[in-house]
Amino acid sequence: TGYFKKQLKKGKKLNDILPEAFAVLREAIKRTIGERAYDVQLMSAICLHQGSIAEQRTGEGKTHSVIFPAYLNSLTNQGVHIITPNDYLSRVGAGWYSPALHLLGVSVAGIIHEKSFVYDPKYTDPDQKDDHRLTHLKPISRQQAYQADITYGTNNEFGFDYLRDHMTRSQSEIVQRPHNFAIVDEVDFVLIDEARTPLIISSPGNTSTDKYKKYADIADKLQESDYVIDEKSKSATLSEYGIRKVERLINVKNLYEESFETIHYVENAIKAKAIFKKDREYVVKNNQVIIVDEFTGRLMYGRRWSDGLHQAVEAKEGVTVQKESQTWATITFQNYFRLYKKLAGMTGTANTEASEFKEIYNLDVVVIPTNKPVARKDAHDLIFKNQRAKYTAIANKIEELHQKGQPVLIGTTSVQKNQIVANLLKKKKISHQVLNAKNHKLEAQIIANAGKKGAVTVATNMAGRGVDIILGGPKDDDPKNWKKKHQQILDLGGLYVIGTERHESRRIDNQLRGRAGRQGDPGYSQFYVALDDDLMRIFGGDKISSLMTRFKMPEDTPLTHPLVSKSIEQIQIKVEGYHFDVRKNLVEYDNVINKQRQIVYSLRESILLNAQLKPANNQKELFDRLAKQITIIKNNSFDSVKQQVNWTNFVLEFSEIFPLDSQARSQLEKELAKSDKPELLLLSKLKKQWKQRIDYFGKETGAELLKFAILSSLDPLWVEHLTALDDLRDGVRLRAYAQKDPLVEYRKEAFQMFQKLMFQFEYNLVRKVFRLGTDSNSTDSLTPTQISEGRGEEIALNSNKKTGPSPKASPIKKVKSGQSAPGRNDPCPCGSGKKYKKCCYPKFG
Repeated sequence: TGYFKKQLKKGKKLNDILPEAFAVLREAIKRTIGERAYDVQLMSAICLHQGSIAEQRTGEGKTHSVIFPAYLNSLTNQGVHIITPNDYLSRVGAGWYSPALHLLGVSVAGIIHEKSFVYDPKYTDPDQKDDHRLTHLKPISRQQAYQADITYGTNNEFGFDYLRDHMTRSQSEIVQRPHNFAIVDEVDFVLIDEARTPLIISSPGNTSTDKYKKYADIADKLQESDYVIDEKSKSATLSEYGIRKVERLINVKNLYEESFETIHYVENAIKAKAIFKKDREYVVKNNQVIIVDEFTGRLMYGRRWSDGLHQAVEAKEGVTVQKESQTWATITFQNYFRLYKKLAGMTGTANTEASEFKEIYNLDVVVIPTNKPVARKDAHDLIFKNQRAKYTAIANKIEELHQKGQPVLIGTTSVQKNQIVANLLKKKKISHQVLNAKNHKLEAQIIANAGKKGAVTVATNMAGRGVDIILGGPKDDDPKNWKKKHQQILDLGGLYVIGTERHESRRIDNQLRGRAGRQGDPGYSQFYVALDDDLMRIFGGDKISSLMTRFKMPEDTPLTHPLVSKSIEQIQIKVEGYHFDVRKNLVEYDNVINKQRQIVYSLRESILLNAQLKPANNQKELFDRLAKQITIIKNNSFDSVKQQVNWTNFVLEFSEIFPLDSQARSQLEKELAKSDKPELLLLSKLKKQWKQRIDYFGKETGAELLKFAILSSLDPLWVEHLTALDDLRDGVRLRAYAQKDPLVEYRKEAFQMFQKLMFQFEYNLVRKVFRLGTDSNSTDSLTPTQISEGRGEEIALNSNKKTGPSPKASPIKKVKSGQSAPGRNDPCPCGSGKKYKKCCYPKFG
């Protein structure tokens, strides 16, 4: 490793040393772990180093492949991040090949929720002696984990650390280094499935939750004729009858004129009642509504639906209704991963989404050949008239396979469907394992044993990503005994995979198929589809339904034909296109915020860095801003009739920047009236006053006070700005009815709002800086009582970290800027965080 680093210092490129570096690592892995990389794994490693997506089939050794580009790129000392889909895989990854990397002098760390660790062979975790991959993971600080050469972690953890770093008030609290190279495991899940919702850090708002129960009661009294449901877009609207009924229930004559907000809450309550189903979209656990990830089947602890929908579901289920939240920081995964200089990824199924990877992330997909030919047989779909006939056929097939001992994996799309299959198996007295969102902690163990003789495993979509199903079960201490069991399963035909319905995404179906037939093993996959399955019912099973009727097929006789399977695939392509548009729309809007976020975050970075290393830079910028504000005050005070500055008004407004008593104001008026350069005179006085403060407080405290003044002026406005942009985005869509492009309108108004934010920041700062140290302000007042992290439309309420600013600020007098007065819906100039109409407008408007 030292030799390679010297070569790089001499001017060689990573590509120049790639063959030697890969060869050295291959040998180190062989000596420490006993595995030797296949040629196809090295092909994948080269693709990853080049910044592409490598599509490797299940069981082809993605975990092994990723180590090579990670090692090569770590030689630059800039850090490599390996992103995994869950905490378990982060821990396993950080420990699996670390003995080889440790031998070469490369440090490997991992970050999971509220924990971080580094591989250290001298350390032994007494709780993890059973798994050699987890035994030597020594707890360390998060900052130390990011200083390691290679760092494993989930996309959520990396994203939230980035947001937290830009909420901190000290350079020493920042944990991440600049973003160099990221390799994303299960890249389709992280960059596509997870990309539909952004990361959000937030805190609870102040709104009452009583109203949600009231609206849930109203929704209960409505019948199907009172509303219209669109399952494709998961939306609900009141019909004419419904509007009249709601008007009677809440005793108003015109709902749109007298109680417009009621419509939003009632429609949310209808969605909760008619669209969002328990054990499908969510589960109820410990008095909480917890969302189920539709792609993995996992419980999404901490995530919440936005716009009051989550509260509506909580009210429906009768659990504690939590308050809506205020956003403090947010970023989409698309824009987070674009921060990296180089990005790569790997998965078993990426080719179906190749166009999206290219368009959004500029990543090419390279299909890596398998080490051995694929021996799995993928049968055409069996189509049934209804779900009853389908599930009966599935149960009969499982019974047949179980009797001969062939292991079976049954994939379902929800906890609810999972339970249906489990109940059918109980009736037939077939021993089985159930894997769903409610018992996901046993996931690795259940999936590892799914290849044993006679094993029947019913799993939701999660299907143990990252855990291999080995035919005959996990290898034990007796190699001969294991080989015998392994051969038995091979003779039976390998793992038999049954899909109980088609998913909206072909990729999820391909992942389920891919559980069978690893490393050239035999296997079989078969999907069972009913015409009243969600996908067929919502997105168009009419053609196939009419086909079955035309052929007068009995209920329990399936239709199977390549044309039918092709029709289903076309439906999936249509749905995938719809979801792609959703993600593209999200990133287009976030691109607008992203430019503004980069400006604010880079400003914060320079403030923190200057406060620690170059405090004079912050002072220079302060006086530049003071000069600008003095010019604005002078323009405001110009008397157009007398064609001269009204110095009385000027000094009165200037005293908002620097407090003056009446005698001092009178004296200053005289000095300014006589001066040829009044602005320079004032600046020199302010500089003198600032020097006196620095002498009094000391340089270090003075630098901290200035940093505090800048951040406490900027952060609350940024928080308010994010909320205002949310409101703008919700409202701007209606402009499409006026033949205006909502995105263009959003860009235009967001830019105007950002200009106001930056002006307001300078206005607040210069009026605060000379008051610090003279009142009761303290840095503690800038910390929210509860910071929450979550996803997307979603937030979490389980974290209590003091990491961010509060939207409170010192009250300031009315703004006079030479610009137009703030609009009624703009942030109030006083810095309270409220809208102008709800704050100072009654006093000054």
